[in-house]
Amino acid sequence: MQYEKIIRVFSLPGEIISVEPFGSGHINDTMRVVMNHNGENKQYVLQRMNTEIFTNPQGLMDNVVKVTEYLKKIIMARGGDPSRETLHFYPTADGNMFYTDAEGQCWRMEDLVSGTRSYDMATTPQMFENTGVAFGQFMADLADFPAEELVEVIPNFHHTGKRFETFEQEVAANRSGRLEGCRAEVEFALARKTMAHTLVDQLASGELPVRVTHNDTKINNILMDEVTDEPVCIIDLDTIMPGACAYDFGDSIRFGASSAEEDEQDLDKVYMRLDLFEAYTRGYMQAVGKAITPAEAKSLAMGAMVITFETGIRFLGDHLNGDTYFKIHREGHNLDRARTQFKLVADMESKLDEMQAIVDKYYRLANEA
Repeated sequence: MQYEKIIRVFSLPGEIISVEPFGSGHINDTMRVVMNHNGENKQYVLQRMNTEIFTNPQGLMDNVVKVTEYLKKIIMARGGDPSRETLHFYPTADGNMFYTDAEGQCWRMEDLVSGTRSYDMATTPQMFENTGVAFGQFMADLADFPAEELVEVIPNFHHTGKRFETFEQEVAANRSGRLEGCRAEVEFALARKTMAHTLVDQLASGELPVRVTHNDTKINNILMDEVTDEPVCIIDLDTIMPGACAYDFGDSIRFGASSAEEDEQDLDKVYMRLDLFEAYTRGYMQAVGKAITPAEAKSLAMGAMVITFETGIRFLGDHLNGDTYFKIHREGHNLDRARTQFKLVADMESKLDEMQAIVDKYYRLANEA
């Protein structure tokens, strides 16, 4: 069996029954492993970490283990089930949390959380509200974790100011020769340079506290109970880093509250749905409300706009570079993606007061409870 030697490195008891591809992730190679021990089958997840993107696997796994071990204590203290509500990783026989094979590939082994499923999109406002509860609880559980202990596995990942500097360089270089075909989009972005510095400046000044942030808060990174659809466990912890809570809130809204797909070409179909924004905010504040500061609450609506803007300049910069980072499936794909993000930004600008009023309402209710 191709993977048997790797699986055996983790000293799991029993006979290997099957190994098959698992999940829909695009970064790591993931396999579901079934083993039989004393007549009982148990399921595990074997992953090959993508060290082209995550060049510091030791720092990454240090982050993941520190956070999950901390979460286990928090979950147990409130009477929860840490075997289902956070991930559990297995060490190798020599005590390392990942294995490096002869080709330099890095592997890790974890429990598969049984009785759960994931979704690529929220199909109802209630499901999106549950997403808010899950990520709000994650933030609340880690509110007292010393974020400075975490390694920045992707430096400046959400430093929108530095992202903007890179974008300006990409515009100046115009490596693909496409600048004239997207002049309006470039001008839209350049006119919002100040926006790019909003959150990072507040973090630098101490106005916003540094938090543990997930940095990929899509619904498919939540395992839902297969019977109740209630959130059970946050997964895909590779991008856990220090940051602002508005990063995670903002990315959830950017992805989940849009009326259209990320690459929709008909921009008339693209806007930020206030009903979904409210559903997510209601769930998020229900879980996190008392754990964040008033300044953080004030940053959330703006955070949704900033992270959407950041994503837009990344798409547009890659278009100008000749599509070297994001995978494309048609000519102009990254430009279409940038246009949808900028349409969302423009719509959020017109709705920002309403968005902030919704945040204020549920933050107040959470703190009055």
